[in-house]
Amino acid sequence: MPNIAVVGTQWGDEGKGKIVDLLAHHFQIIARFQGGHNAGHTVVHDGKTHFLHLIPSGMVRGNLLCVIGNGVVVDPEALLGEIERLRQAGIDVGDNLKISERCQVIFPYHGARDSVSEDAAADKARIGTTRRGIGPTYEGKAARTGIRMVDLLESDLLRELVERNVDRNNRIMACLYPGQAAVLDAKKVFEDYRVMAGKLERYICDTSLYLHQRMVAGESVLFEGAQGTQLDVDHGTFPFVTSSNTVAAGLGSGCGVGPTRINGVLGVIKAYSTRVGAGPFPTEQDNEEGALIRERGGEFGTTTGRPRRCGWFDVVVGRYAVRVNGLDALAVTMLDVLDEFEEIPVCTGYQYKGKLIKEFPSSRQAQAEAEPVWERLPGWKCRTRGISSYAEMPQAARDYLDFIAENLECQVVLASTGPERDSTARLPGTVLDSWLGGN
Repeated sequence: MPNIAVVGTQWGDEGKGKIVDLLAHHFQIIARFQGGHNAGHTVVHDGKTHFLHLIPSGMVRGNLLCVIGNGVVVDPEALLGEIERLRQAGIDVGDNLKISERCQVIFPYHGARDSVSEDAAADKARIGTTRRGIGPTYEGKAARTGIRMVDLLESDLLRELVERNVDRNNRIMACLYPGQAAVLDAKKVFEDYRVMAGKLERYICDTSLYLHQRMVAGESVLFEGAQGTQLDVDHGTFPFVTSSNTVAAGLGSGCGVGPTRINGVLGVIKAYSTRVGAGPFPTEQDNEEGALIRERGGEFGTTTGRPRRCGWFDVVVGRYAVRVNGLDALAVTMLDVLDEFEEIPVCTGYQYKGKLIKEFPSSRQAQAEAEPVWERLPGWKCRTRGISSYAEMPQAARDYLDFIAENLECQVVLASTGPERDSTARLPGTVLDSWLGGN
């Protein structure tokens, strides 16, 4: 079995959690390589809905090993809460979870800075952050002031690092946001994290070495990304992005494995488009059609509950994702959401300053002001929800999938028609057959 990466191709919320859960039983290990608990994956199984934020989606399978790679930033309190919620749902993490000792740790001062800086920003400068301290934690990593999971296990060092960082943060906050932020108590922060470290110690290890050893032994890994390509800190709609590399190349540094270990990349893409938070969104429909998509798709953030901005499918965004991720295949999700539409507009390019643009621009101004060029495809006006056979799909839905594959120059291998595992149609004669051995 090969090692495969699953990544988002738009602005996140594409349904990666379901696709990972669907494919997970073909692999021995599921490894997450970036992001924090600002990400949210929803998995529906046996009538139960599981919301995962840090633990890889494969944990719902119950018998798979799940790895949180070094590229992930970890809030210990959030992680312990997630472990407990899974236990209450009948899923015992047990020995199936491994956390990289090199993961950066989120502390209360990160969340405080995240929230206060967002509040202080002018409306147009607000990123739309989840205020969970993700960005400031990655800042600390780049500034080499961060604290890692392995540091939590050495009490004397942890006390020293916490005192230093809390003092630094208190002074920064007092200078930048006088009167707006509470002063943190270093002693309390240290004690709280020392206790949580004791509860997490059993999971902390050198996950790069662990993955290497398991792959050498012939086991297969499914690498799970969070967020989406347009939120990548380098390749997304900067500055309205997350603080990590969400594209497939990020898994090498985010899990400590070499690029030659990856045998394929699967992109997850919605049959339409959504975005949470601020930033450019060329195909957004802030109208009745957008509201209908939101209602039919249940488009509210898994992590924040915020209503998602909704719009039509964007070929330019999709083609860009195919290129920067080196995608071998696509899984199209939420196809059933479009069942009610007589016709389905699709953006095939942009008009900007009198010119036709076919590639996604880097310019902030171009991203914000580009006008979509529309092509209108016939809808199917019948129920596809729950269909698990490609042959049973209406011809117009199959034509829509063919249009996506042709225009993105990437084969579609799966089409999701609902949140349940079984509500997925597998297209015949694709690279997925070779990845999964025809199973």
